[in-house]
Amino acid sequence: MPCERKPMRYGHSEGHTEVCFDDQGKFIVTCGNDGDVRIWESLDDDDPKFITVGEKAYSLALKNNKLVTASSNNTVQIHTFPDGDPDGILTRFTTNATHVAFNSSGSRVAAGSSDFMVKVVEVSDSSQQKTLRGHEAPVLSVTFDPKDDFLASSSCDGSVVVWNIEEQAQVISWPLLQKTNDVSNAKSLCRLAWQPGAGKFLAVPVDTKVQLYERGSWDHVSTLSDDLLTQPINVVAWSPCGQFLAAGSVGGSLTVWDVNSKLSVERCRHEKGFTVCGLAWHPSAGQIAYTDTEGCLGLLDGLSTSTPDSNKHVAGDDDDDDDFLMPATGRVRNRGAILDDENSVDAASLKLGQDRFGDDDDAGSAVVPASAPLVPLRPVYEGPMPTPPQKAFQPGSTPAHLTHRFMMWNSVGIVRGYNDEQDNAIDVEFHDTAVHHAMHLTNSLGHIMADLSQEAVLLACPSTEELASKLQCLHFSSWDTNKEWMVDLPKGEDARALCLGQGWAAVATSKLMLRLFSIGGLQREIISLPGPVVCMAGHGEQLLIVYHRATGFDGEQALGVQLLQFGRRKRQIINGEPLPLSHKSYLSWLGFTAEGTPCYVDSDGVVRMLNRSLGNTWTPVCNTRETCKSKSDHYWVVGVHENPQQLRCIPCKGSRYPPTLPRPAVGILPFKLPLCQTSTEKGQMEEQFWRSVLFHNHYSFLSSSGYEIDEDGQSKSQKEQQELLMKMFALSCKLDREFRSVELAELMTQNVVTLAIRYASRSRRMALAQRLSEIALEKANQIQEEEPEEREEEPQYSSVRQNSGCEWRLLTGTLLKVLTGYFQVSGKASAPSGQPRVTNILDNMTSSRKSAPHSGAAGKPNKSPVLKPLAPRPKAKVSISTNLSELKNTPKTGFQLWLEENRKSILADQPDLEETDVIKEAMGRFRTLSADERLSWTDRAKGQTGDAADLKKRKRGGGGGGGDEENENGQTKVDENSAKKKKSLDPSSKLSAFAFNKN
Repeated sequence: MPCERKPMRYGHSEGHTEVCFDDQGKFIVTCGNDGDVRIWESLDDDDPKFITVGEKAYSLALKNNKLVTASSNNTVQIHTFPDGDPDGILTRFTTNATHVAFNSSGSRVAAGSSDFMVKVVEVSDSSQQKTLRGHEAPVLSVTFDPKDDFLASSSCDGSVVVWNIEEQAQVISWPLLQKTNDVSNAKSLCRLAWQPGAGKFLAVPVDTKVQLYERGSWDHVSTLSDDLLTQPINVVAWSPCGQFLAAGSVGGSLTVWDVNSKLSVERCRHEKGFTVCGLAWHPSAGQIAYTDTEGCLGLLDGLSTSTPDSNKHVAGDDDDDDDFLMPATGRVRNRGAILDDENSVDAASLKLGQDRFGDDDDAGSAVVPASAPLVPLRPVYEGPMPTPPQKAFQPGSTPAHLTHRFMMWNSVGIVRGYNDEQDNAIDVEFHDTAVHHAMHLTNSLGHIMADLSQEAVLLACPSTEELASKLQCLHFSSWDTNKEWMVDLPKGEDARALCLGQGWAAVATSKLMLRLFSIGGLQREIISLPGPVVCMAGHGEQLLIVYHRATGFDGEQALGVQLLQFGRRKRQIINGEPLPLSHKSYLSWLGFTAEGTPCYVDSDGVVRMLNRSLGNTWTPVCNTRETCKSKSDHYWVVGVHENPQQLRCIPCKGSRYPPTLPRPAVGILPFKLPLCQTSTEKGQMEEQFWRSVLFHNHYSFLSSSGYEIDEDGQSKSQKEQQELLMKMFALSCKLDREFRSVELAELMTQNVVTLAIRYASRSRRMALAQRLSEIALEKANQIQEEEPEEREEEPQYSSVRQNSGCEWRLLTGTLLKVLTGYFQVSGKASAPSGQPRVTNILDNMTSSRKSAPHSGAAGKPNKSPVLKPLAPRPKAKVSISTNLSELKNTPKTGFQLWLEENRKSILADQPDLEETDVIKEAMGRFRTLSADERLSWTDRAKGQTGDAADLKKRKRGGGGGGGDEENENGQTKVDENSAKKKKSLDPSSKLSAFAFNKN
C-alpha cells in the first residue's frame, strides 16, 4: 500500500489540538486544550513527557530546540526542548494569541492574536518586535516566507494578507474567506503554508480547494481540488521537498496533491470523521502526523516506501483498510483519462521514494513518464482572476451561522433568531407597540430569513432532503381570524431573498425567479431574474432587486439593479443598470429611506442614494469609515431618513455586525457629500446646497405618485436652497468671480435673481447686473409660458402655488432686509448717518420668517445708478414694442389697467426711462404677481369687479397715504427709518415695492 493509517490515540482533552515534529524527526510534539505540551517518542508511547504552559495551549512551534507556545494567559512563551525549561516570554497581547510560527532559520517568531494584530519577534532579543496592523478581525494563522522577506496571515475579516516585514506594510490583500467575528465561529482555520526552499508558492485553503499564489507577482497561478472534498479545508502542510501538499478538512478528509500535476495522489479519512485541525510532515517525508478537535493524535505511515506494485495492488484490491480509504483511493479508476497506461503509477509514491528506487528499473522508467506528460495538459492561465460571487443575504441581518442573530432590523422592528441547545425560536419586537405587541414564535421549520413590515412578518426556510423550501407569512394586520399562510416552493427551488411592501410580498429563488404574492397569500406575477439574486428591499409600491449581472474580476463584484413600481400603473424604473460599488468592495446593506428613496451601503462604508432628478443615478452621501476611530470598527446601518437628514446605524467595535446581547444602541451619523475643499467657506456652502437639493427630491416623486406631501417642509427646503445660492453669489462677487455669479443666478428663482441684480448694482458691478437682468427676463418669460398650463390644473394645485408664493415673499423680504441694511453703495443717494457699513453679507444672512413690512424702505425711490434691461427675446407673448397710443385704441387688458395705476411709481423709481422701457419694467413687475392677482386685474379691466376709482381707493386705503401727488412727493422726502413705519395691504404693491426698488 502507498500509506498506512495508524489507529488514533488519545492525546489531550477535547478541543483544538496542534502537532509538529522536532528538527530530526525523533519526537512528535502536541499541545491541546488542557494546557499541556506532550512529547511523544512514537505513536505508541504510553508515557510521554509533558510541559504545562498554561490553562490552555492554542498553538505551538518548534525549531532549533526552542519550543514556542501560545497560551490562554495572552502570552507567547518559549521553553527549551526537550527539557521543557521556561526560557521567558517573547511577547504579550491584549487577548489570547491564536497561532505561532518560526521562520526557516529559527531566528524569528510570528504570532497572530484575537486583538487583530500580528507581531514578529526576534528570538534572541524579544525587545526587537515589529507589529503588523491592518486586520479588522481576529487573526487565524501566520506563516513566514522561506526567504524571510514576507509574512502571510489570514483573518476572520475574510482577508489573506501578505506583509513586507521590514516595512511593516501590506503588500497585497485577497478577500477570500467567509467573514466571522471570532476564531471559534470560523468555518476554517485557514492555516496558510509557504512552499519550502525557494518559497515560490503560497498555499491558501479556500473552502474545499487550495489556491496557490506566486511569490513576487502575487498572481493566483493554480487551484488544487478534489471532487470528493465536500467540506472546508482547515489546514495545509508542504512536504519537506516542496513537491507535495497535504490538506486536512473539517469533515476529517486527508488529501495529498502533487503540485506539478495538480492531481490528488493520496486520500484518507479520519476513522470517526472528526475535524482535522493539526498537520505536520516528518522531516524525511515518510509520515504525516495529524490531530483532531477531540484531542486525538493520528499518523499516516509508509508514504516514502510505496512501489509501483503496491500501487497496482491498491487499484484492484478492496480489502484491509478499504473501509477507511475513500473510493477514489483507486486512482487509476478515477483518473483513467490521464493515467491510463501501465507506467502511469502514483506520482506521490514515485517522487517520495525515488531516492530508494535506484535498483528498481520499473520504478525508474516510470518516474519520467508519470510526471513529464502531465504538465502541458493543464496550461496555466495568467490573466485576471474571477472574484467569488457574493452570497445572497437579507439587509439588516447578521450572518446565519450565529446561534443568536438578528434576522431583521429595520424601521418597523427587530426579528431575532435563537438556535441553540435550549431553544430554536424567533422573537419579533416592534419599535412602536401600537403597531403590534411583541411575538415569540417556535422555529420548528428552521427559518433563516425574515422581513418585517407594518402589516406582516415574512419568513422562509431552505429545503431539506425531505421537505421543500417554505415561505410563511404572519399577516397580523388582517381583519379576519386566519392571520397566517404558508407556501411550498417547487422541488429543487430554494428561497434566497425576500421582502415585504405595502400589500405585497416577494421572494427570489435559486431558480432565478422572482415570485410575487399579495399580503393575503394570493399568487401574483412571476418574473425571471437576469442573474442570481444578492438581496432585495421593498417600500410601499417599490421593489428594489440587486443581482449578479456577470462575473467580477480582481476582487470586483459585478452587480445589477432593478427598481420596479407597482400600483395602478406597474412599471420598471431602473432596468438592470450596473450598481456602482467602491473598489474591491461588496454590497453590505440595501433599503429605502423613510421617504421612499432607494439607497445602499457597500463594505467600504460608502452610502449611496438614488438621484431621481439626474436620470436615476447614484450619489454618494456619506462615508461611515470617516467617523470610525479604528480600522476594525464599523457601522451597521439600520435606517436612513431624508427629513431630518439622519443615517441610523449601530457602532460595532472590532466587528462588522453587533451582538444580540446586550441590546445595541443606535447612533445617528450626519450626511456629507464628498465635494472638493469642504473645509473652505465656498465648499461648505456648495455641499449644503447640493445636499439640500438631493435630499428634497422626494417631494416631487411623492407628489407625482399621488401621495400627500408636507408643503411647509417643501417650501422651507426651497427657501433654504435660495438663501444658500444668495450667500454663494455674494461670496463670488466679493472674490470678483462675476462669471461664477451668473452661473449661480441660473439656479435661482426669478425673485432671488431680482435681489441679485440689486446687490450687483449697489456693488457697482453694472456689467454683472446687465447680464442678470437678461436672466430675470428669461425666467419671467418662462413663468408666463407655464401659466396657461397651471390654470388648467385642479384647484388644489393653485392653492399650493399661492402658499409657495407667500413663502417667496417671506424669503425675499428676509434677504432684502439684510441687503438693504448692510450693502449701501455711495452714489447719488447717501446711506443713513447712523447706519454702520458692513461688507460681509454671509455673516448676517438669516432665514428668519419674521421679516420687516415689505413696503417700507423698499418702497421708496432713490437715485442710485440706473439699470436698463436688454430687450427680451422674441418668445414673449406680448410684444413689448407696443406703444401707449396703440394700447388706447384697443379694449383695456388687465396689464394696461395695472400699468395706468402704477406708472407713476415706476417713473418715480426710474425717471430716466423711455416709454418702451417703462412698458418693459411694468411687464416684469406684473409677472411677479401671483396668478390670482393677475386674474383679478383682468376681471377689473372687463368691468366685473368695479371701476378703477374703487380700485385706487382700496389700494391706498391701507397704506396710510393721501393722493397720488402726496404719495409721489412723500416717496422722495421720507428717509428709510420713517418708511419702515408704513404698511401696505395690497400684495401687488408689496412685491413691486421690494422687488425692484434700488433703496
